[in-house]
Amino acid sequence: MAKVVPLRGLRPKKEFVDKVASPPYDVLDSDEARHRAAGNPYSFLHVIKPEIDLDPSIDPYNECVYQKGRENLRRLIHERVLVQDEQPHFYVYKQTLGTHEQTGIFAGASVPEYLNGRIKKHEHTQPEKVKDRIQLAKTLKAQTGPVFLTLRDTVGLAHIFQNVMAESDPVYNFIAGYDVRHTLWVVKDMETNDKIQWAFRRVENLYIADGHHRSETAAQVFLDYQAKAGPEAANSEYASYLAVLFPHTELLILPYNRVIKDLNGLGRDEVMDKISASFIITELAVDTFQPTKPRTFGMYLDKKWFMLEFREVTYAPKDPVDDLDVTVLHRFLFEPVLHIADQKTDDRVRFVGGMDGMEKMKQLVDNGEFMVAFALYPTEMEQVMQIADASQVMPPKSTWFEPKLLSGLVTHLLE
Repeated sequence: MAKVVPLRGLRPKKEFVDKVASPPYDVLDSDEARHRAAGNPYSFLHVIKPEIDLDPSIDPYNECVYQKGRENLRRLIHERVLVQDEQPHFYVYKQTLGTHEQTGIFAGASVPEYLNGRIKKHEHTQPEKVKDRIQLAKTLKAQTGPVFLTLRDTVGLAHIFQNVMAESDPVYNFIAGYDVRHTLWVVKDMETNDKIQWAFRRVENLYIADGHHRSETAAQVFLDYQAKAGPEAANSEYASYLAVLFPHTELLILPYNRVIKDLNGLGRDEVMDKISASFIITELAVDTFQPTKPRTFGMYLDKKWFMLEFREVTYAPKDPVDDLDVTVLHRFLFEPVLHIADQKTDDRVRFVGGMDGMEKMKQLVDNGEFMVAFALYPTEMEQVMQIADASQVMPPKSTWFEPKLLSGLVTHLLE
């Protein structure tokens, strides 16, 4: 049984929503966020990356940064750019990217269910990143960025969402980055809110698609509060954390490609010979090549594209992690040919994802900053859930979910 609860969302007034809504904190560095928010005092980046309003020489983890975020949030509330709903609600949320649509719901997910493993994860978290978000959440007394959760598709929920969208007008309907349309409905009917909660009770597990650090942050903030408040913490706002939940069949995962700085001292012919031990190599007369099936990879070298087809006759994956294309590429090419032991720590490797990932990857090779690029077939959501079910961890940068969830549409105040 998955427990979700409606929230008293802190939301932008309709006339401000396209100015407030911002990318998540972790897809922009400080300089990019400073540029993005320039001239827009309503951007939620002033709250989630408050260092942009201070001298760039200041340590982004300095206490004054978090206090600036609190000041900025209070300003938006005082100016009534952001207003809290009087009653708790669920919020149906639809994203449209070209022909792709995904419809889910803003809700409060259960922190205790995250702690006991009913909300499943597939990544490790980095303590320094969690510490940063904990400090911000405690200073703001708010959860500002939704966690991206998914669940195995349920017909009942889809039917409820469709009814909400058909029977009421959206409160927001606007286009943001990459021409993504964001539409949000407030579920005001109490009977429908009850139906949503009952529908989730038939869901055995929830899965983190994106937002492991935000999930861990919410858990640690709750545990700290519980240590002070005792049993009453279980019924407090701290016991729920801001999430958007989508059926897994509606999610779009883009490939997370790789570029490598050098060929490990090898010449092109020698590299090709070593790669051919595990892959069938075909030179392509194309401007770009994005694999369309598993076990097939694109390689961009010397301004030419090659298709690499894995010779998997002798390969028998022992677990769902071994079955991933990112694992195959690492085990049979990166390690033996390029001597890359750990992609996460080797500074010869850069990960390139996103809507314009193919273009960026090719550009990095063409300008000489990197020598070779590899394009992958995207990881499938079923694989992500299998790994989470097995309590395993995915290799670094295995998934890139798109469209991204915007910050600032719904904020969860803890006090």
